[in-house]
Amino acid sequence: MPRLAANLGYLFADRPLPQRFAAAAGAGFLAVELQFPYQYAAAVLRREIEQHGLLMLGVNTPLGPGGEPGWAGVPGRERDFAADFRQALDYAVEIGARAIHCLAGAVGPEMEVKGEKVFMDNLAMAADLTAEKGLMVLIEPLNRRDRPGYLLHRPEQAARIIGELGLPNVRMQFDFYHVQIEGGDLMMRFEHHRPMIGHVQVAAVPSRAEPDEGEVNYPAIFEMLDRVYDGYVGCEYRPRTTTEEGLGWARPYGLGRGL
Repeated sequence: MPRLAANLGYLFADRPLPQRFAAAAGAGFLAVELQFPYQYAAAVLRREIEQHGLLMLGVNTPLGPGGEPGWAGVPGRERDFAADFRQALDYAVEIGARAIHCLAGAVGPEMEVKGEKVFMDNLAMAADLTAEKGLMVLIEPLNRRDRPGYLLHRPEQAARIIGELGLPNVRMQFDFYHVQIEGGDLMMRFEHHRPMIGHVQVAAVPSRAEPDEGEVNYPAIFEMLDRVYDGYVGCEYRPRTTTEEGLGWARPYGLGRGL
């Protein structure tokens, strides 16, 4: 049975972020993950996490001021990434998070080779800082339909970068939604890259709604995960109505029974 975690950037989004922790716990989630919580003081969120007995998995590095998807692989923005990563690290440590997802950023085709070099240098710096705190650095391939020009867009690319870095605390965040859009063949690709995968996320394709519709057979995916993966599965989807109304898909996995 998959261990499901609530992504509070998407779930229970009809209420302020600090109130989503209670809602997640009430629905039966034991773990949560965040995206961009930085408008709230870390102490406020830590109080909610501890009050409701939740495991805090991870956060993302911040978006740019114009909504840019990070700077980790953008040449010329190394100082911006360093500042954003230190902000994320301080925040993650204070709320008790286990991992930080480093947003690679978007570049033009002519900058991809240089961008990967910058990305690897920045990841090495980030891994060194997180190792001191016992955290993991995650990198996630994002599909280019949703994120045009995003530097990191296929799991094979992420695996190559992780392999070349050879750092034990840099791992891949494998989101079945993004990987399906970027080539499919989900089970084979997941099992092939399993040694480099540190976290998993799910959503329906193409709607990005609850994982009970569309072109991905999630019951089969969950059965496969039970065999080869022992971590949490982040529910990073956009509910069709309210989160509570849409949790029927998760009742076989122990969620939403009391709603």
